[in-house]
Amino acid sequence: MEKPQSLEQQQTIFQITGMTCAACANRIEKGLNKLEGVEGATVNFALEQASVVYDPSKVNRSQMEQKIQSLGYDTAKETMDFQITGMTCAACATRIEKGLNKMPGVAKATVNLALETAHVEYTPSSVSVNDLIKKVESLGYKAAPKQEEQKDAGDHRKKEIKRQKTKLVISAVLSFPLLWAMVSHFSFTSFIWLPELFMNPWFQLALATPVQFIIGRQFYVGAYKALRNGSANMDVLVALGTSAAYFYSLYLTIQSLNSHGHHQVEMYYETSSVLITLILLGKLFEALAKGRSSEAIKTLMGLQAKTALVIREGQEISIPVEEVVVNDVIVVKPGEKIPVDGVVSEGVSSVDESMLTGESIPVEKRSGDHAIGATINKNGVLKIQATKVGKETALAQIIKVVEEAQGSKAPIQRVADTISGIFVPIVVGIAIVTFCIWYFAVDPGSFANALEKAIAVLVIACPCALGLATPTSIMAGSGRAAELGVLFKGGEHLEATHRVDAIILDKTGTVTKGKPGLTDVILADGGNEQQFLRWVGAAEKNSEHPLAEAIVAGIKEKGVDLPATEEFEAIPGFGIRAIVEGKEMLIGTRKLMNKYDVQAESAFDVMNRLEESGKTAMLVAIDRTYAGMVAVADTIKETSKEAVHRLKNLGIKVVMITGDNERTAKAIAAEAGIDNVLAEVLPEGKAAEVKKLQEQGMKVAMVGDGINDAPALATADIGMAIGTGTDVAMEAADVTLMRGDLNSIPDAIFMSKKTMANIKQNLFWALAYNVIGIPIAALGFLAPWLAGAAMALSSVSVVLNALRLQRIKL
Repeated sequence: MEKPQSLEQQQTIFQITGMTCAACANRIEKGLNKLEGVEGATVNFALEQASVVYDPSKVNRSQMEQKIQSLGYDTAKETMDFQITGMTCAACATRIEKGLNKMPGVAKATVNLALETAHVEYTPSSVSVNDLIKKVESLGYKAAPKQEEQKDAGDHRKKEIKRQKTKLVISAVLSFPLLWAMVSHFSFTSFIWLPELFMNPWFQLALATPVQFIIGRQFYVGAYKALRNGSANMDVLVALGTSAAYFYSLYLTIQSLNSHGHHQVEMYYETSSVLITLILLGKLFEALAKGRSSEAIKTLMGLQAKTALVIREGQEISIPVEEVVVNDVIVVKPGEKIPVDGVVSEGVSSVDESMLTGESIPVEKRSGDHAIGATINKNGVLKIQATKVGKETALAQIIKVVEEAQGSKAPIQRVADTISGIFVPIVVGIAIVTFCIWYFAVDPGSFANALEKAIAVLVIACPCALGLATPTSIMAGSGRAAELGVLFKGGEHLEATHRVDAIILDKTGTVTKGKPGLTDVILADGGNEQQFLRWVGAAEKNSEHPLAEAIVAGIKEKGVDLPATEEFEAIPGFGIRAIVEGKEMLIGTRKLMNKYDVQAESAFDVMNRLEESGKTAMLVAIDRTYAGMVAVADTIKETSKEAVHRLKNLGIKVVMITGDNERTAKAIAAEAGIDNVLAEVLPEGKAAEVKKLQEQGMKVAMVGDGINDAPALATADIGMAIGTGTDVAMEAADVTLMRGDLNSIPDAIFMSKKTMANIKQNLFWALAYNVIGIPIAALGFLAPWLAGAAMALSSVSVVLNALRLQRIKL
């Protein structure tokens, strides 16, 4: 294939997956060559690669990838998270993002200013991690793979905050005499004593110079890097504003040699120094607040056990949890955290799983039961065989989802990104116009006055608040939601959830508990319920049928002791026969009663009514005399009715969907308060029902178990998996409801609404600061140091407003 012939053309390589023969390669090649802007495409079946020469002004990698996917194949991509240092405002994040996205082989790059991270999807055959790091460094910043940074990320932030505090203190000490001198000029402060030395321009120069060029060096470096790469950011505005004040004052200081060193009122050393001090103060507050916005991640990480007691070569040894491997046998003593996910191999205990399920009652664990890492063993010693370790554990998966959600961009952020991208050049233009109007029209010839107004415009208009408005809210909102058991997979899902106006609920395991329970005990006249249940439970405990297990569990919950069984016989299709304490027990269907000539016709009407309400009823005969009946059913969760009521109050249409017969479905729906029922729907038909509602113009959320309902979850505008946060459920859905409780659905909608409201507040205030502040500064009503204070306050107020989401109560 020919190499690119012009500067406009670029070459890129895709790693293709899904090809099975040479015909596949030909098909992809033809499809790519048909795209406008593709100059030539060749597909190598052996290497599973497509090499494309294209015109980036007409077609991009994303469009080519979509074409490959539309042909039934996919591209192999890897993801990498980087820790970015050196960003000062939204324009920095935008510049890095644009730079990375322009690289051949990069499918998508997003940069989060609040988290100081970059998430990159790339093709390894086209671009390497080192290439990505070099690109970031060429733009004037530093990048390191996040995995390497993770261990000392906290230390890095602490060191940075300590460094900022030191610079702020030095800057404040040096700026204070200059501020004192400035304040003394006002008539209402004439009573303040001012040392003569503070008025000396050379003394002021000595104080202002280190603040300007040592403390303020970061602004010059940032501005140079930005301008070198053809863009502008906050550093450009600060460097321009403070330099103008400093160098004009330096000019006047030199001029003062001709007037025997007397202080010139027009000097503005205090303007540049106080501005830099205030900006550093704002940045420190911002850094401290940003650190608090990732508290959810820290809380989740704090749940992890630090060590594990494993049995190796017959010895119990304590090792860091990172060193546990699959199939290790771990000893967990009472009161200790279970280190990793596994299966109980020995012991009986109760385990507190509230951190995962929200259920405060401990769950009994015995041999064969699954145990989840970070849950707490309450009373017995357990031996657990590790099945999932490290990044595979349920807790690690939860942390990963929360991190990805906090690092992702909501669509609303595009507004802020677009504005901040063009903001700085516009502000510089406004400052120049302001200077010219004051210098030539309002106060002709007064250079100092015009310069002061221009500096105020430059400083008030920093776009920091605009860049922080969305990501800080997303971080705080998704973090708080995670604490409440709601995991949003990304910012876009957090934004979209509040628009939902129809919810389809799967019945089994979502509205109901997903396993049968004992619902009715009906005795024939003159029966003793306690004795009746003793004999029924004793007979059924020998059966492995799920309905029998439900009956036995229900009887045990009533505190009934079960005697031993003398004989037991399962009769397939009929029921069971057993001898208990010398009594012959027959439990089962009408056919069983007929087979043993038991006269049970009097119970058939009641039995029919129970069956019409969706229950499974079983007749009981003792010594071949009808004694009563028991009924079991998949009962609704205790919270389902309350959750449906909350959804209706939000104005949301609630629909229940199930493969069960209509009679059973309507009975369950009526109990839960659901008016709309879709019964006898096959799994593949659920997606079609979702589409029907979407065609009516509704935003539809599908709530299911995340496995059987995958097609419907994928079709819905928002897919919600209800369960315990397994990796399968998380992959299938946009939102995972950790607690298996339908109340989590209105909780998710509530958190989405609160977060979106918070983002809109932040965007409003960030824009309002500038829309109001720039004209006030241009009209001369705002001194530069006040403009600096307002600018610092805008960033801090936006972050603090976002942090309110962390205190939301449901």
